[in-house]
Amino acid sequence: MAETVFGKIARGEIPAKIVHDDAHCMAFHDIAAQAPVHVLVIPKKPIESLSQVTPADSALLGHIWTTIPEIARGLGLADEGYRVVVNCGNHGGQSVDHLHFHILGGRHLKWPPG
Repeated sequence: MAETVFGKIARGEIPAKIVHDDAHCMAFHDIAAQAPVHVLVIPKKPIESLSQVTPADSALLGHIWTTIPEIARGLGLADEGYRVVVNCGNHGGQSVDHLHFHILGGRHLKWPPG
């Protein structure tokens, strides 16, 4: 996998407004926020996209999916709700080739998205 800005953030080489950090994943505020609250959750393991996930990544993804609600609660989103988005590939809107989960909230989100 090519070097990405998210890999550099995970290694502490680029500063970010971090809201969660553990051995397996990190969450930080998106610098191009699309909602009042917009946080990205990344695995520390470099995985290019959802298409590259394998059965060996099951425990890691389970950890991320159970950590996302904890992060959302910490951000004050649990009561009113929030959206979790994973973009995959160019047509799916993925702009950084490092698997990441968007937590969006803080306002009523419309459907369908773009």
